[in-house]
Amino acid sequence: MSIVVERGSVVTSRVDPGAHPYTSDYAGLIQRVKDAGLLRRRKGYYAVLSSILAVLLAITVAAMVLIGTSWWAVALAPLLAIVLTQFAFLAHELAHKAVFASGTANDTWGRIIANLVVGISYSWWMNKHSRHHANPNTVGKDPDIESDVIVFQEDKAPTTTGLQRAIVKRQGWLFFPLLTLEGLNLHIQGFKSAFSKGKVDGRGSEITMLFARHIILFGLVFWFMPWGVASVFLVTQLAIFGVYMGASFAPNHKGMPIIPAGEKVDFLRRQVMTSRNITGGPGMDVAMGGLNYQVEHHLFPNMPRPALAKAARMVREYCRERSIVYTETTLMKSYGIVVRYLNKVGISARDPFDCPVAQVAGR
Repeated sequence: MSIVVERGSVVTSRVDPGAHPYTSDYAGLIQRVKDAGLLRRRKGYYAVLSSILAVLLAITVAAMVLIGTSWWAVALAPLLAIVLTQFAFLAHELAHKAVFASGTANDTWGRIIANLVVGISYSWWMNKHSRHHANPNTVGKDPDIESDVIVFQEDKAPTTTGLQRAIVKRQGWLFFPLLTLEGLNLHIQGFKSAFSKGKVDGRGSEITMLFARHIILFGLVFWFMPWGVASVFLVTQLAIFGVYMGASFAPNHKGMPIIPAGEKVDFLRRQVMTSRNITGGPGMDVAMGGLNYQVEHHLFPNMPRPALAKAARMVREYCRERSIVYTETTLMKSYGIVVRYLNKVGISARDPFDCPVAQVAGR
């Protein structure tokens, strides 16, 4: 059976569990990747990227100081949101040990950038994101599909009540408007995590950096801008930051197969069949910080961003050889898939829950 590569929709197919040596499939793929040198560190690339982002942040801050008394200062809010999101992408790669050979160096710089620059708890992100990577779209294991304001599992929708139920019924259409609040939510989650009762790696440094970051930002904004301008600036920056972050992460898994609790799927197929790549070339690589190669990122989390495009060609061919579904689409089509999926969850909440991965695994 040949692989089906579908652009713009979720595809499922049945794979005979006895057709391939599943346990060795991933080993064979990663050996090809290593032989191609795709896991070697790219310090030069990240040095340039970091320098560019630092310069852009400095220019933005300088402009805020120079024109802060004018309403034109609000025009800088989108630029600050974009720069901070790009720093968040860099912190994400540091968390995956993709920048330095030393784990300590990755964690140190990741913690500094996430907490002190972006304003998000590095420890909270590491805990949540590590669980997602280990079991993407898996019920009971992936925190990214747990119910919050939005519900991602059809069998959870009937349990909602009140305002949440009203939102869930229309959640596809409300998804992007709700993302305007995601920036604020990320900051709040950072502080909640830092002061939580559970174990928090580097709690003291995280609390110090989170407070310092927000004091500096609020102090800068309200010192150089009138209160009205400052308020609009912060609301605008937070909204765009939230939309940019959410719009970069959402296309990767939402609307892809969900694995039921207890379902056994080997590592290679679990990562590939629950992930979606976004096409678009080098421009998309920059805009999404490498998240557009979600399949490869999940298979090789510590792979540097510049190597992902070449790895994608290798993985696509490897999957074709083994009749493994490999999904990719354009950015706008992915948003359409997300909206339709979320609306389906809300509208057909009472329908029996079915799982494409279970069909693929032959269950």
